[in-house]
Parts: sequence; structure tokens; C-alpha cells
Amino acid sequence: MLAQIFSLLALAVSATLAAPTAPTSLDQRAVARRSLSGQATFYGGNVHGGTCSFSTYTLPSGLYGTALSDSNWDDAGNCGGCVAVTYGGKTVTAMIVDECPGCGTNHLDLFPTAFSALASPSAGIIDVTWDYVPCPVTGPLQIHMGASWTTATRMTYNFFEISSGVGANSAWIRVTSQTGTTVVVKNVPMTSDAIVTAGGNYA
Repeated sequence: MLAQIFSLLALAVSATLAAPTAPTSLDQRAVARRSLSGQATFYGGNVHGGTCSFSTYTLPSGLYGTALSDSNWDDAGNCGGCVAVTYGGKTVTAMIVDECPGCGTNHLDLFPTAFSALASPSAGIIDVTWDYVPCPVTGPLQIHMGASWTTATRMTYNFFEISSGVGANSAWIRVTSQTGTTVVVKNVPMTSDAIVTAGGNYA
């Protein structure tokens, strides 16, 4: 059986192998992280085609998007996480949905709307400070079955691959956050592009 691949749209944060934090509740994950300094630019923005593979996800109203430097990428461990970005006394919150290859350490490549909320686009590049923060997102997890078939762990593009397959037409999928909370989604079809919504998100 071909390898099954699924991409977890964790909404609040990507599941299982997200960047390490202190053993606190998920909503307090930012407490363990220090403020970071870097530069910010902007590009066209890419949720559906971004490296996090959020091909069916739409950012909620009021939440911006950003690409994160490959220096901070952590093998997709920051996908779905949010950052509060500050410049000139203004702060915006953006979800990490894409990677910025070749960007410097702590560099954010913001969506145009996020950049313009901080500075004039004519500035081109600005020096910012930013922190990992809880995402202002509610609602249950969503599991999206991918259309590709290959090997078996969390990949840099945020797919989870099971090389041996599951030996069935459907499976129960349990996702565990870095703080140990779990969500179980039953009877997920092992078919390309299937989408199943869980009964809730991480507690």
C-alpha cells in the first residue's frame, strides 16, 4: 500500500513536533520564549501554496500571515504558530504559513497587509522585534489528507508521512501537542484530499 500522507492544520499551532516550550498549557507556550530581534520584509503572501502545506486553510479575519526564515524553520515545527511583530510602537499578530529560504536569522517575510500595518511599503525592510504568542484562533482541529505519496515522518513542508501505510481504508488519528494534550479523530478516510474536522482543539 502506498505511503499515506496527512498534513495537520493545527490552527493554534502545528501538532506533535512543534518547537520546544516549557511544560505549561498550550496557550502559555510563549512564556518560555524570549523576544527576538530581526528584520522584516514583505512578499505576495502564500497560504495555500506555502511550505506549511495549508492548502485548504483560510486565515481568520484580523490575523495576518508571514513566512519565517529557514534559520528558524525547525523542520516545519513552527508552522501554524503565531508571532506578535512590533515596529515603531505598532504591533501585529501573524500566523507562520510559509518558509523564507535564504533569509537571515529571525527574519520575517510578512504578507503585504501585515507590513503596511507597521510601516509604509516604501520602507522595504524594517528592524523589528517579535515574540511567539498564542494564536487568536478558535474551533476544532482539521485533518487534511494530502494528495502525495512518499516516506514517513514530519517533513520540512509540514506533512506527516507513514511509509508503511495503515492497511485500511480509514484510520483513527491521534495528535499530541508539545504539552502532552491530545485530540483523537476517528474514521479518517485514507484517500487523497479528504478533510475531517475533529470534535475540538487542544485543551
